[in-house]
Amino acid sequence: MRFADRADAGYRLATAVAERLADRPALARRPPVVLGLPRGGVPVAAEVARQLGAPLDVLVVRKLGLPGQPELAMGAIAGVAGDIEVVRNDAVLAQVPVGEEAFQHVYAAEVTELRRRQSAYRGDRPPAAVAGCTTVVVDDGLATGATMRAAVAALRHSSPAAVVVAVPVGSRDTCARLAAEVDEVVCLTTPRGFIAVGQVYVDFSPTSDDEVRQALAEAER
Repeated sequence: MRFADRADAGYRLATAVAERLADRPALARRPPVVLGLPRGGVPVAAEVARQLGAPLDVLVVRKLGLPGQPELAMGAIAGVAGDIEVVRNDAVLAQVPVGEEAFQHVYAAEVTELRRRQSAYRGDRPPAAVAGCTTVVVDDGLATGATMRAAVAALRHSSPAAVVVAVPVGSRDTCARLAAEVDEVVCLTTPRGFIAVGQVYVDFSPTSDDEVRQALAEAER
């Protein structure tokens, strides 16, 4: 399965999410709220929210990259309602041990960036109310799943009725692990020989802060 871009992926993902919710009356009875993980997850989430007729918001997460190998996640953080949730990637840390001082240095820098993005994307607007709602958390794909796991852990503090993880593409192992932590996982494709999220996108250009703000503003209107 290939997607033209994130909007195309979101359009097709929305159909699958709507069908899954309809198949699970316990989920469908609750009003849905859609949260996109910035930046790349927001254009996907915008299409899901549009088709579900649901509010759209961001759930800001940051990868904690290994010192010297920032693309490899040794964990992730997420911010919800003023709280910061930390998830450590034990599989990576077992192979590349990182001292606590080095871990905390990366953590502090990413908390600063997380707070900046929360302010930049939402401004003075309060977070979407998710208590008692079926909350659909969307990203443009799942590789290690560290950021999504941090997002889900942080989200639990806000008492959603159910948590649905929805992505266009993901690693089979990651989707299986997440399925044990949430109420539902909707993933359109889990390619054999999964390498990276971008492999199923024709256009996987980076999403800008302005595009995130524009998507949120259009959803609010």
